[in-house]
Amino acid sequence: MNYFRPLLHPDTMRLALRFRRICQLRDASRRSLDASVTHGYSFLCPFVARPRMKLSVIIPVYNERDTVLELLSRVQAVEIDKEVLVVDNCSTDGTRELLDQLGDPAVQVLHQPVNYGKGTSVRAGIRRARGDYLIVQDADLEYDPEDYHKILDAAESNGWPAVFGSRLMEAAPDYEPSRMFRFGRVWMTRLFRLLYRADVTDVATCYKLMRTDLVQRLDLVGTGFDLDFEIPAKLCKAGIPIHEVPISYHPRSIEQGKKIRARDGLRAARLLLKYRFVN
Repeated sequence: MNYFRPLLHPDTMRLALRFRRICQLRDASRRSLDASVTHGYSFLCPFVARPRMKLSVIIPVYNERDTVLELLSRVQAVEIDKEVLVVDNCSTDGTRELLDQLGDPAVQVLHQPVNYGKGTSVRAGIRRARGDYLIVQDADLEYDPEDYHKILDAAESNGWPAVFGSRLMEAAPDYEPSRMFRFGRVWMTRLFRLLYRADVTDVATCYKLMRTDLVQRLDLVGTGFDLDFEIPAKLCKAGIPIHEVPISYHPRSIEQGKKIRARDGLRAARLLLKYRFVN
């Protein structure tokens, strides 16, 4: 019995109860994160410090069986200290099964139990990010991960907290988007510039690199493609300047799997107005 007296000391019991309470709060917080089912991701106790890295790459995925493995290969080939967070939004074409077979400890795969929308998947990744900066990467091959270097270099060398990769500053040689998509990009950007007095050329770009601690405080709520517009809107409302660097871009058509539609642009326009005039 003498061996157990130190464990029964009041101070020891208080510390144990406090530890248990913190872990209960931690578990409750996890259950509230979009009710997502997580694979390949290790949640650690609050008392254990997790190592940080330079960049967190968040890859929302939905029915990208034909491109996701090639995309992951390109992302992994980029020589930057990074973590890769893949969030599958309940794919039905075999993408989930491909991801489960990766067996790559450098790629953390999170599965959503139902299709909550691209924005929800991005937000799930943002909450789990532990890099100094984060960037979102679409699961197709429209964007070139090698552009991470120029975006990250611009952020670090100038001390910029938010740097976007613009597809419209210098169009790639094979950049021949459909008239509808180009119209949407140009006019949504003009609306954004008018409402927020921001010198931005491509508000809808996927490549939005930001300091992780900053974006985790933005209180994001978008569930679909509207998140692409909520992020710059809330950055501007918070007084955070947005800088840009040109990137390469290789657009795909609807027939090739592009998922954004005209209705997404209309919804984004409504939300830009909302975030401009309503707190």
